[in-house]
Amino acid sequence: MSGSRLTRRRAITLAGAGVAGVAGVAAGAGALINGSRDPAAASDHPAGAVPFHGEHQAGIVTPAQDRLHFVAFDVITKDRARLVEMLQEWTAAAARMTAGRDAGVLGAVGGVPEAPPDDTGEALGLPPSQLTLTIGFGSTLFRDADGRDRFGIADRRPAALAELPKFPGDALQAQLSGGDLCVQACANDPQVAVHAIRNLARLGMGVVSVRWSQLGFGRTSSTSRDQATARNLFGFKDGTANLKAEETDLLRDQLWVQPGDGPDWMTGGSYLVTRKIRMLVETWDRTSLAEQEEIVGRTKGSGAPLGRTDEFDEPDFVARGDDGQPLIAEHAHVTLAHPSRNNGAHLLRRGYNFVDGSDGLGRLDAGLFFIAYQRDPRRQFVPIQTQLARHDVMNEYLRHVSSGLFACPPGVRDGGDHWGRTLFG
Repeated sequence: MSGSRLTRRRAITLAGAGVAGVAGVAAGAGALINGSRDPAAASDHPAGAVPFHGEHQAGIVTPAQDRLHFVAFDVITKDRARLVEMLQEWTAAAARMTAGRDAGVLGAVGGVPEAPPDDTGEALGLPPSQLTLTIGFGSTLFRDADGRDRFGIADRRPAALAELPKFPGDALQAQLSGGDLCVQACANDPQVAVHAIRNLARLGMGVVSVRWSQLGFGRTSSTSRDQATARNLFGFKDGTANLKAEETDLLRDQLWVQPGDGPDWMTGGSYLVTRKIRMLVETWDRTSLAEQEEIVGRTKGSGAPLGRTDEFDEPDFVARGDDGQPLIAEHAHVTLAHPSRNNGAHLLRRGYNFVDGSDGLGRLDAGLFFIAYQRDPRRQFVPIQTQLARHDVMNEYLRHVSSGLFACPPGVRDGGDHWGRTLFG
């Protein structure tokens, strides 16, 4: 056999062995690269790294980063063992990448030249950038569209994962909605977030396929009191009254799933709702400032509720102007979304702006990728969105084109744990 043919065969063999096979051959090299025989273990966290392990998943109450890459996957395998193995590989890769390391043990340049590298390499030399990776499970993972229990977990589907109702005005596109799994990557560098999703998709080849994805920039909510309130593409401060990481009592009551709420595997987790909301910015831009402020219920400059002076002042829904009319209208967005009008329901929002080019008619395809976490969407998102969909004048300027609901389990406890362990165990 010629040398060139042997080289080609050796390359094919190594590539077929996959990440695990190459890592087994070169365990010593992996140990040297990572300083440990456990590639997911880190002796300390480098600057800019958010701890991956903990009671809750990172990327929920973590101070909202500047960039987003969100992806929903369909599971294409029928093999439960392959799906669980992929989740284990994803978890190990996520732990490495959030610590600023390569996705694989050998990395982008540490393997043998004849085999594909086990990291794509575009994040080489970049810091962790506060990367967080958060996973969620969609209702179709438990029973697919044909009602099949593909993985023997139908009896573990939480009641709170019930399909969202169709809201008035919805213009949802099926190809941009739903999904068996989702991963939310947030970081302060867009290349770090994209790198993370790209490598998880690579590791999942043959097990999952990308259903839809969304890039986002410019967070539209603050999740910590230390963060300034950001603005959405309508130019208004967004998420002023958002749940904050420091509000531990509210987080317990409104964000984290509690014992007895549903199946035990979700205790300590949260439910994620996503909505891609296209903003008709050209129409909004031709609307007077006074009308914009009336629709929102806040002043555009300071973000204060109408009739108040500070952004964080509580709205006064009783106060009236000289004309006898409420300073904050009944149809104002602030009024309809306020907890006092929704049986005390709060959401933890961490949405992002998006601009996906133009629509071919000279208009920006732009808007808000809405992300909200909560303890039970049936008592939180659904009633709030029902109010808004029925009465919010802002709907004249909005189109909801995508929707998703996912059950996000509690955090990965340590290096021996993995995403989905309690669900599939």
